[in-house]
Amino acid sequence: MPIALDDESEPEPDVAVVMGTHRDYAAAHPTRAALLVEVADSSLPDDRGTKAALYARAGIADYWILNLVDRVLEVSRDPVTAAVQSSGRHYREITILRPGAAVAPLSRPDARVEVAAILPPSGYDVR
Repeated sequence: MPIALDDESEPEPDVAVVMGTHRDYAAAHPTRAALLVEVADSSLPDDRGTKAALYARAGIADYWILNLVDRVLEVSRDPVTAAVQSSGRHYREITILRPGAAVAPLSRPDARVEVAAILPPSGYDVR
């Protein structure tokens, strides 16, 4: 389902971790998220560019891109809302994690996620 970032933007992330239950959003889409995740193959440029800018502008502190093309997890944190970065991304901190690494969501530092566990098996064709 979409996340209502503002009056003009309701992107549909692949995964949105929000507070509450599904009943809390029966009448309206969530407006805040603890974590947003995009699963990217052909959508990678849009996920790094347009969507990253939307999420940063909305103050989403934890935005992950499961990059199927390069088989990495891109973890974007510390949104920058005042100026556009030269790379087109609007997060001050972008960490690239490979299989073998682990990361925890900012909202749940005790819940480590193994990168290898969320990537499809080797040999998976994303094209």
